Amino acid sequence: MPPTKPSVAVFDFGGVLIDWNPRHLYRQLISDPAEMEWFLAEVATREWHQAQDHGGDPAEATRRLQAQHPDKRDLIGAFYDRFGDMCAIAVPEMGALVERLHRAGTELYVLSNAPNLLDPWLRGPGRERHPFLRLFSDYVVSGLVGHSKPDAAIYELACRTGGFEPAAAVFIDDVMVNVEGAQAIGMHGVHHRSAAETIRALQALGLPA
Repeated sequence: MPPTKPSVAVFDFGGVLIDWNPRHLYRQLISDPAEMEWFLAEVATREWHQAQDHGGDPAEATRRLQAQHPDKRDLIGAFYDRFGDMCAIAVPEMGALVERLHRAGTELYVLSNAPNLLDPWLRGPGRERHPFLRLFSDYVVSGLVGHSKPDAAIYELACRTGGFEPAAAVFIDDVMVNVEGAQAIGMHGVHHRSAAETIRALQALGLPA
């Protein structure tokens, strides 16, 4: 753990700030829960989507998957066309935490493994749907910048983007290997398991959480 008291908080997006989940969209499109689960397990799979987190093109990935499953063409197309619907539900305790940190003068950034379309969503519709997202100085999205967690390059890019040294920042993520990646370059790290635990961890670091 670096000795410097952090003055910057860098948050993961899905699973920390927002309850990102394709089910928020597909419950609107597939009435049978079992059919929806089959679609997400066998067609629009986690592995298929994560390729876009690591630099794949969402439009091309959609076309390829539609060619494999022509009978599911519209459902597949909705995955990225209506990506914002998957981000509909914020974690209220984390939004309140962000607001407290901002009021106290803490610099705030988002660092997310996500497809490149998350960046324009964060800068437009996301700010309208979840006003606390306006409090972040900038967003670093893996699918846009060509690096992804837990590679050192994306944490170093986040530091350059904000103009801060790694030891001045704490990174909060719900995936432990991503926290370890941040710690490896000298950042503080908090493994997010609940809002209450994260708040206590940030308070222990001296942040006004």
